[in-house]
Amino acid sequence: MKIEGRNAVLELLKTEKTVDKILMQKGAEKSAGRIFAMARQKNIRVQFAEERALDRESETGRHQGVIAYVSDYEYADLSLLLEKRETPRFVVVCDGVEDVHNLGSILRVAECAGADGVIIPKNKSAQVTGAVVRISEGAANHIAVVRVPGVNYAVDELKKAGYWVYGLEADGECLYDCDLTGDIALVVGGEDAGVSRLTREKCDKILSLPLKGNVNSLNASVALGIAAYEAVRQRR
Repeated sequence: MKIEGRNAVLELLKTEKTVDKILMQKGAEKSAGRIFAMARQKNIRVQFAEERALDRESETGRHQGVIAYVSDYEYADLSLLLEKRETPRFVVVCDGVEDVHNLGSILRVAECAGADGVIIPKNKSAQVTGAVVRISEGAANHIAVVRVPGVNYAVDELKKAGYWVYGLEADGECLYDCDLTGDIALVVGGEDAGVSRLTREKCDKILSLPLKGNVNSLNASVALGIAAYEAVRQRR
């Protein structure tokens, strides 16, 4: 897998993940000096090439002069999120989020808000690719992403483990009236269909944000960001 972009590669180098090599544009060792120094410190091979060579290798077209080569993304096991902890647990569940930009943004929001992990299904969902890692600004390197056979299976397991599961939709109870201080899972729906019918039925509650304008919905990652930081506010 290729990780592209300076911030994404820098965040990658802060982890213990194995990096096979870094392809860097000639002259970029000055402007991207921190990446170059960290790569040398970790004995990672740095190969220099002309910009057109990186353009050919790039999958996103936004390499910013740096491409890191790593093994395929390693997903975490669901059992990691089911373990009891001393502090309240917080998980995000993606139900049919197929757009890589939305998934990348969701991972970034979840990591910044201190979520323990993000759950995605194996089918009918964007997966963690180099593009998702770049869009997440490297957050995908720091948060556990769990891939499950189906969202409903994951919801059932979370509820058995003591989580309160809340779906984010436009027709639910007001988010600000809900207690988010315990073990919670926030379910974010796909771009078109939202949270699926069966998943809605399995949720403990459907929560919504008060919309004051003419548009009747928010982007999935934006809605998650507001809900996640309401949980952060309540837990302070």
